[in-house]
Amino acid sequence: MGSEWKTVRLGDHVEACLGKMLDQNKNQGTLHPYLGNKQVRWGRFDLNDLSEMKFQDHEHDRYGLKSGDLIVCEGGEPGRCAIWKDEVPNMKIQKALHRIRPNPGLESTFLNYWFCYAGKFELLEPYFTGTTIKHLTGKAIAELPIPLPPLPEQKSIAHILGSLDDKITLNRKMNATLEAMAQALFKSWFVDFDPVIDNALRAGNPIPDELADRAEIRKKALADLSADAAAKSEATAKDFPAAFQETEELGWIPKGWEAGKLSDLLEVKYGKDHKKLNEGSIPVYGSGGLMRHADKSLYTGESVLIPRKGTLSNILYLNEEFWTVDTMFYTIPKNRYAPKYTFYHLKGLDFASMNVGSAVPSMTTKVLNELPIVIPDDGALAHYDSILTSYFDKTEANNKQSQSLTKLRDTLLPKLISGELRVTEAKQLTKEALV
Repeated sequence: MGSEWKTVRLGDHVEACLGKMLDQNKNQGTLHPYLGNKQVRWGRFDLNDLSEMKFQDHEHDRYGLKSGDLIVCEGGEPGRCAIWKDEVPNMKIQKALHRIRPNPGLESTFLNYWFCYAGKFELLEPYFTGTTIKHLTGKAIAELPIPLPPLPEQKSIAHILGSLDDKITLNRKMNATLEAMAQALFKSWFVDFDPVIDNALRAGNPIPDELADRAEIRKKALADLSADAAAKSEATAKDFPAAFQETEELGWIPKGWEAGKLSDLLEVKYGKDHKKLNEGSIPVYGSGGLMRHADKSLYTGESVLIPRKGTLSNILYLNEEFWTVDTMFYTIPKNRYAPKYTFYHLKGLDFASMNVGSAVPSMTTKVLNELPIVIPDDGALAHYDSILTSYFDKTEANNKQSQSLTKLRDTLLPKLISGELRVTEAKQLTKEALV
């Protein structure tokens, strides 16, 4: 089937343009956001840290983006690309990027997957310039030979691969939403004490002056609840007290809860050297994240991993067999419901301000053990643990599905782009995987 496809020169089928040079002294006009090399990942954009540059009116067409444009990196990882889908209005591109706009007869999403295929199998490298720092110039892009199936086949191939990527993206967004929900719930229950305030308002109990503003917010929120929502709110609040007590260490906290230290909930332990371990299936974690896989585990079960050096905020929650190296602390819970609660408590702290090192940020067991923390009763902790367990289970299911879909996409990609596999066969495999 692929042998029937024409091979064409890319420059004859696209309009390509390099982005604008970043020069704050020379650039004039109005500020607009722009994409740089670091924003372009394989198949997606990282839009969390956008910068702005001045563009004049006559530059908008040349450097502006339209939905369906293919954005390709010139350097860094030459050929890395993604399809723009109008995620941010009035977006422009900086000189490190090519904007490729296909002519009729060439589907941009098909071209995107061809670049992914070509990058994976090093088909772009003969067209790179430079020795130490490689670039994919506009001239080189124009000379790239690409297969050109009939347009319906291009669209079918793009749809098959795109449906897998769309589901992977959806899973990623769902996981981000679940993480945001977990953090928001922690703040509501254990920082703002919303269920306790709600109970106090219902019972007519006094609210401390320090919590008066929050009480006004909760009073309005309770008044706006529907009957079903009010019933759920009351059911949740049953696991929380209806009054506050003042403590010397933490100020006002829910009555019956304790003002304690992290060491009351967790035992903090040092990781160990991993160099003599054989390769295996057990993940090994350091302060930068996953390092390798080994044949032995240091601990099995729920644990919070806290970097001892380096990126102190890179805190992990695990519930599996693992090994952690000596730049990472791991924890053993003293309370069965403590791990998820302490994980989100620690994630909310400013670890940079606790740096006890000099050139290299460092953390100690003494600092960790002495960290002040509210210790709720088991009813509230168990309720939070139950809800978070459902979030984490869904996140894990999404991750496993995404791993499976990624593997299938990477298998189908070369076979579809080369014409080795028929579209009808690939459709069936994709349909089964997405069920």
